[in-house]
Amino acid sequence: RSIANRANMEISSSMPNFLFYFLILCCGTGFLVHKNWTAKESSGSSRPVDFKKFQKNYLFVYFCVMAGDWLQGPYVYALYSSYGFDQHDIAVLFVAGFGSSMIFGTFIGSLADRFGRKKFCLLYIVTYIASCLTKHVNSYSVLMLGRLLGGVATSLLFSVFDAWMINEHNARSFEGAWIGETFATAIFGNSCVAIAAGLVANFASEIAPLKNLRGEDFATSNDGGVFKGGFCAPFDVAILVLTLGGAYIQNNWGENFGHSSGGSVGADDTIKVLKKGFDSIVYNPSILLCGMISSLFEGSMFTFVFMWTPALQPSAGEDETLPFGLIFAAFMVACMAGSSLFTVLSKSLPIEEISKYTFVVAALSLFVPVITTSYNLIFVGFLVFEGCVGMYFPAMGTLKSKIVPESQRSTIYNIFRVPLNVIVLGVLLTKMEMSTAFFCCSAMLATAAACQFKLVAVLKEKDDSKGGEGGAVDEGGDEESLLH
Repeated sequence: RSIANRANMEISSSMPNFLFYFLILCCGTGFLVHKNWTAKESSGSSRPVDFKKFQKNYLFVYFCVMAGDWLQGPYVYALYSSYGFDQHDIAVLFVAGFGSSMIFGTFIGSLADRFGRKKFCLLYIVTYIASCLTKHVNSYSVLMLGRLLGGVATSLLFSVFDAWMINEHNARSFEGAWIGETFATAIFGNSCVAIAAGLVANFASEIAPLKNLRGEDFATSNDGGVFKGGFCAPFDVAILVLTLGGAYIQNNWGENFGHSSGGSVGADDTIKVLKKGFDSIVYNPSILLCGMISSLFEGSMFTFVFMWTPALQPSAGEDETLPFGLIFAAFMVACMAGSSLFTVLSKSLPIEEISKYTFVVAALSLFVPVITTSYNLIFVGFLVFEGCVGMYFPAMGTLKSKIVPESQRSTIYNIFRVPLNVIVLGVLLTKMEMSTAFFCCSAMLATAAACQFKLVAVLKEKDDSKGGEGGAVDEGGDEESLLH
C-alpha cells in the first residue's frame, strides 16, 4: 500500500501548477493589451467614427452568436449521458452533427451568396434555437434531428457572418487593413465570452435538477420524456442570447449578396454555383492553398479539443480530477494573448509572414506530447498552441478577405469546411493512440506551414506580374478572371 501511495504522490506532484500558468498568462496578456492601447494613443491613429460604429454593430452580434455556441459546448455530452445513452450512441450523434455540417453546409453557403447573407444569419439563429429545443426531449430520434440542425448551424456560423462583415466593410470603403483589426478584436472578445459563458452555464445548470415534466427527478431511459432544469438550462440561456442577437440583426443589419439576387433557384442552379466555386478553388492556386491551410489548421485544432483531456488526465493520479475550468480559462487567455500579439506584429510585418511562423510554432507545440511525458512541458505546448489559434483566426480571416472572390465568399468558405469535417470524422471514427493523434496534428500543421510558404511565393509572383499588364485583377474581385 505504501508503494502505491508513493506512486500516486509522484504522479500527483507531476501535475502542472495550472494556477501559476494562468496568472502568468494574465500578466502577459495584460502587457500586450496595454502595449496596443498606448501605441494607438501615442500615434493618434484613431479610426473614424463610422468605422467604430460599424465594428460595434458587427461585434455585438458576433459575441451573441458565439456565446450561444459556447453556452452549449460543455453540456452536450453530459446531457446525452444523463438521458441514459451509452458512449457509442453519443458518438453516433456527434458524427451525425459533423456529417451534417459537411454535406448540407456546402449547399447552404451557395444559397447565402444568392439570396442574402443577412437572411442566412437569421437562419442560423432559427436553426440553432431549434437545435437547442430538441435537447429537452429524451428521444434519440429527436436528439439526432437536433444534431443535424446543429451541424447546419455550425456551417452558417463560420461562413455567413464573416462574409456579411467583409462585404459591408468593403462597400463602405474602409481601409482593407482594418479588417484584420476587426478579426483580432473579435477573437480577443470571443475568448472573454467563452470564459463568461462557461461560468453562466455552470450556474444555470445548478439552479434546479434535471427533471421530467411528468414529475420524475432524473432521466434514466430514452422514453421520449420532456425535461427541464439541470443540463438543459444552459441550452435555454443560449436560446435567450441567440434571440437577442437575431433581433439585433433584424433591426440593425442591411442585406448584402454574393451572386445576383432575385428569382427562384432550382437544383441545377445550385449545382452550377457549387461547380463555379469548386472551379475557382481548383484553378486558382491562391484560393486552393488558402483552403488547404484553413482545413489543416482547423482540423488539428478540433483534434486537439478531443485529445487534450486524455493527454493531461494521467497527471492528476487515480484519485484526483483535473481543474477543467481553470485549464479552459488558461487556454482562452492564451488565445487572447495570441490575438493581442497579432495586433502588435501586424503593425510592422505583413500578415502573410506572420502566418508562416505561426504555423511553424503551432506544429512544434503539438509535437511536444510525442517526444516527452513531462506534463509541464506538454501543458506549456498546449498553451503555445492556443496562442497560435489566437493569431491564426485574424490572420486567416484577413487573408481570405483578400483572396476569396466576394461573389462566391460563402460558397467557398463552406467548401473549405468539407475536408475539415472529414478530418474530424476520421478522429471520431478511429481509436487513435494519443501520441499518434498529436503526431498527425503536428504533421498537418507542418503541411499548413509549407502551404503558407508557397502561398507567400504565389502572391509575390502575382504582385511582380502586375506591372506590365495594366494591373492584375484582385484576388477578391472578378471571379471570371480567376478561371483563366
